[in-house]
Amino acid sequence: MAGLFDKQAKIYVNARPNYPTEWFSMLAALTPHHTLAWDAGTGNGQAALGVAEHYEQVIATDVSEGQLQHAMPHPKVRYIHTPLSMSEDELVNFTGGENSVDLVTVATAVHWFDLPSFYSLATRLLRKPGGVIAVWTYNHIEISPTFNPLVKHFFESTSTYWNPKAQYAFDGYRTLPFPFESVGLGSEGNPVTLDVPKEMSFDGFVGFLRSSSGVNTAKEQGVDLLSEGVIKEFESAWGGSKLVRSVNYKVSMLVGKVKL
Repeated sequence: MAGLFDKQAKIYVNARPNYPTEWFSMLAALTPHHTLAWDAGTGNGQAALGVAEHYEQVIATDVSEGQLQHAMPHPKVRYIHTPLSMSEDELVNFTGGENSVDLVTVATAVHWFDLPSFYSLATRLLRKPGGVIAVWTYNHIEISPTFNPLVKHFFESTSTYWNPKAQYAFDGYRTLPFPFESVGLGSEGNPVTLDVPKEMSFDGFVGFLRSSSGVNTAKEQGVDLLSEGVIKEFESAWGGSKLVRSVNYKVSMLVGKVKL
């Protein structure tokens, strides 16, 4: 998936929501130590910056060089490109060593991972006891009772272009394997639901769609899922291209610790 997200990196950085600061305060309160955190699949660093407000150092990794080129700098965040060819032992060394990480975060990315390999790596890295892993994703946007069905129809009618792994996100991580002990914020099969409110322009909404993996996969196959006709239909239902709406990203989160 690295190549796909390389191509949409510039759009992605402007199209995705910022996560509420209170989330990171909530996660930091779960770990007794605040020395080192690892943000995996960091993209442009949106989550890493929030984590950095609570931990002395954040290692932020991604397989996509294009995403990292748009990463937001922070004095406590170290961005590292981790190609798929990198071994687990190399990743452990780059990230701080076994039993060293207080918090692992994955924001809207874990569904793309090789889950058994990633969970093995996280288990090695997490401090025991005390280390916590948190993964989350948004699976849809709530805009208005009249607009929401259009968005739902768009995604359902374009499902053939979506990678099967995206289904975990569409399911709100209810089907995502998560072999960690619950700390009270969701558990395997039962994620906690959170909201991310955002003021969004129509151009911002279109940018969100353009940054999605299914739209870009279709584009590579010569299919424009966001044709002029589709855009016009969305624009009419939105209320015009100049209108700014209050939208709500629905987010599913799982938080756990290594089972001892």
